[in-house]
Amino acid sequence: MVAKTSEGKGNEDWFKKLENELNKKTEEILKSINVESGKKKEINENLVQDLWRIYLKFGDINIHFNMEPPYTQWATFTDFPTVWKLKDDFNFGALDSLALIDTTREQGRTGDSLKINYYNPGDGERIRMLFEFCEGEKYYKYSGWKRVYTQYILYDKPVQSASLDEIHDILFNLITKWYESHLRKDRNVIIDYVTKNFPKGESFSE
Repeated sequence: MVAKTSEGKGNEDWFKKLENELNKKTEEILKSINVESGKKKEINENLVQDLWRIYLKFGDINIHFNMEPPYTQWATFTDFPTVWKLKDDFNFGALDSLALIDTTREQGRTGDSLKINYYNPGDGERIRMLFEFCEGEKYYKYSGWKRVYTQYILYDKPVQSASLDEIHDILFNLITKWYESHLRKDRNVIIDYVTKNFPKGESFSE
């Protein structure tokens, strides 16, 4: 004997309710993603230009940085390096990392970095701003001497609630101290400021 299945109105109503809920959820998530992407694009368009201006300012005192992404990717210059416009074909909304990396050899500064990264812990994309520096070298039995880096967390928020004003406030003080540390030729100025004012993040060697 073959068991009979119920295909009545109750089953149709249940699936219709499920379908409506799934459609609603799709609309909510797509809207959230679009808002998130637009906010990320706005933040990145501002920050990439901020970092370039900072790069140039340090260059005025003969301090050289590497910048990521490089200007060739996002800018078209009418008067290099001070007059530019953003490239229309560069996807700022897809940019997941920005950085200024100190290349100064004195006082162990090589690798001192301001880094801005995006990550997704599972409940939406977040923006995290870090200052990273080398604390020295450590000998490992199987891999030899390696530089030990430590990160301090300057800012960490969901993209949707991130504030460019808050980021700028943090950058204002950080860059001032970093610049001062170079003028005084004293790396401790920036290291002490960061370690005393921000929580410690990860440490790693490379």
